[in-house]
Amino acid sequence: MGSLKNSFPNVKTKMVAILGYPVHHSFSPVIHNTAFRHQSLNFVYLAVDLAPERLPQALHGLSALGFSGANVTIPHKQAVLPYMDHLSESARITGAVNTIVCKDDQLYGDNTDVEGFMAPLRDIKLREMPMTLLGAGGAARAAAYALIKYYNPKPLTLVARRARQAEQLVNDFAQYSRHLDVSDFKSASKCVQKSCLVVNSTPVGMYPQIHQTPWERKSDFSSDQIVYDLVYRPARTQLLQDAESRGAMVIGGLTMLIEQAAAAYRQWTDREMPLTIIRSTMEDLLYYTDKK
Repeated sequence: MGSLKNSFPNVKTKMVAILGYPVHHSFSPVIHNTAFRHQSLNFVYLAVDLAPERLPQALHGLSALGFSGANVTIPHKQAVLPYMDHLSESARITGAVNTIVCKDDQLYGDNTDVEGFMAPLRDIKLREMPMTLLGAGGAARAAAYALIKYYNPKPLTLVARRARQAEQLVNDFAQYSRHLDVSDFKSASKCVQKSCLVVNSTPVGMYPQIHQTPWERKSDFSSDQIVYDLVYRPARTQLLQDAESRGAMVIGGLTMLIEQAAAAYRQWTDREMPLTIIRSTMEDLLYYTDKK
């Protein structure tokens, strides 16, 4: 009979959770627990369906319960800000936290969506080129900050159904860029046509609504463009199929999903996530779930 003293989990297991409402759809537990097992780390990653009114108690209890940290998703990314003892630059500027690190009874808030978003773009020269960002929510704030910081687009046009939300984003980021515009979906065709990069930060086209697209005028796309959809399920969204049919280079959301997780993983474990293993696992999982 094998020894049980080194079996996981045990009293020394370090815990990490994803806090959201709801979180049943999240692939984060698969990503992190696969990485923990592959590297034989005594960690476990839990999904916590956390109603908004219970958020304060949960955050106050993270350190007391011995958690190494947490991920934060909808609808808590902004709500956690007042409870953080420290904020990274990306969390402070975007006004959203997706990663918490517990250290010395202090909560450190970060936004690794920024690093994840940039991962598939880093080797592409896009400095001061015109760009269009579809959406103005939390994901759009991370994307806008990353694009402004690394590329300084001229201009960056925000195309949103909720004009007030887009205008708030522009106001919040005005000190970092003077080249931010707002448009709506009815009048943004010329902006899309002129953009070297078009990013979809909306959930339109996400499984199971796989035949929907946030941009129906596929004739606006061309071979001179890159179209980047943050949706990762399905891997080839309708938006990407339409853009690819017009000769555009396309990027799906899986790389961002994995890379933002890897940036958080590094902070909790001081280890690099085994990206090849994780990508293979996720591609297999998404293929299986998309076929169901």
